[in-house]
Amino acid sequence: MVIVEFAIVPLGERSLSRYVAEVVKLLERKGVKYQLTPMSTIIEVPTVGDAFEIIKEAHELMFTLGAQRVSTTIRIDDRRDRPVRMEDKVRSVMEKVHGG
Repeated sequence: MVIVEFAIVPLGERSLSRYVAEVVKLLERKGVKYQLTPMSTIIEVPTVGDAFEIIKEAHELMFTLGAQRVSTTIRIDDRRDRPVRMEDKVRSVMEKVHGG
């Protein structure tokens, strides 16, 4: 699995929640596992190509919703030595926090 964090910002907009809500709806329609954070969205998909396709669709959605300019930032965690899921990464840190 590939874990990808992305943030799509329609520039010049005062409130982004309606845009973010539409991206979340897109992810849910596609059955993509995601985690919404205050600053970005994280998805877990089989390949980097899958991630790029989903993010491209979400990026284009901003224009469909009326944005005139859009900035998208992407961070990719692509691990080939063993499969890692979002919750695995969080659990590993929390075990260390709590002395595990």
